[in-house]
Amino acid sequence: MTQTSDLLNQLAELDRHPALAAARQQRDAATSHSQGSYLALFSHDEADFPLTERFIIATAVARWHQDSILSAHYAQQADHNPVAERLQLALDHAERLTFQPVTATAAHLAALQQAGWTLNAIVTLSQLVAFVSFQSRVLHGLRLLSDRPVEVSGNATPGAGVWHSQPLTHGGNPAPLRFTQDQLEWEPWIAAKPLAEFDRQQQHILARFGHSDSDYFRLLGRNLPLLEQRTLTDKGIFFTSGGLPRAERELAATVASKINGCIYCASVHARKAGQLAKQPEAIQRLLDVAPGQLLTEQQSPRWQAEIAFAAALSATPTGAGAQHIQALRDQGLSDLELLDLLQSAAFFAWANRLMLTLGEPFIAQENAS
Repeated sequence: MTQTSDLLNQLAELDRHPALAAARQQRDAATSHSQGSYLALFSHDEADFPLTERFIIATAVARWHQDSILSAHYAQQADHNPVAERLQLALDHAERLTFQPVTATAAHLAALQQAGWTLNAIVTLSQLVAFVSFQSRVLHGLRLLSDRPVEVSGNATPGAGVWHSQPLTHGGNPAPLRFTQDQLEWEPWIAAKPLAEFDRQQQHILARFGHSDSDYFRLLGRNLPLLEQRTLTDKGIFFTSGGLPRAERELAATVASKINGCIYCASVHARKAGQLAKQPEAIQRLLDVAPGQLLTEQQSPRWQAEIAFAAALSATPTGAGAQHIQALRDQGLSDLELLDLLQSAAFFAWANRLMLTLGEPFIAQENAS
């Protein structure tokens, strides 16, 4: 997918930092499909979630992240008329997703439906909040890496987040009560779109990514153009060659998931990180960190620097600062490796906010003890 311009490059002023611009060009898939995700969200008007409402919510999310550059961009396009009750409920939900996604419940989605939000619009609302959470972190990181002014007002050394503690899910399945490298399942709180309701071309898109049978992907498939761009962004960040070792990209995803309290995402990416790095014990130490405690304890110096940056970036608002970048450079990370680390951690500001607020993980019966 070719774009004539890239919003993040523009807002980060990467024309002043050719080396970082070149690194981002080297990661063309992640760059172009991040922009494609932006266009999928903000270029198509729909009756059940018009663009005017999307820009209002995006402006609020960017402001909650204390990102004046991104919020100014969205505010220029927002309608500043009084907010109707339906939209106010969505803004309340967006604030929850921004600051404390782990507190979302099935009842919150039911309230949106009662206020007239369609299932498709609820999915797009969740995607919008999650995407702007990702977008603001990438922008912040790009400006940090290019020595441009940034606003740092979040926690520079956040501890592990809290997570769900109830023994059963909303659907009555056994819920995981600790972070694990074991495989978990996930149940949606609103109905996934049945495969038969996708046309042949849409079914081909799901099949291309291997997710035709996934409730999660068929739920996100309620906005299929955005799901396609998001999935290609994911692949562009995590599966490109060169740069940061894949194990360390998965480490960043695990750290973000620990900060946000997303047991499901952490289980998937901790398992991959442990396998690829051949250090499952080090990954388990990370998973075992209690809420409020630092994630860097008993890790190697390189991993400590990467974990500290990913954790600070994942705070809301972000606490990542120049000291984190210097610590990473002291460990020998190149511009391309730094970009990979940034985008890997930032992507899970997006992924966690979907997993935590559209459903929840459970333990398959054959694995339940």
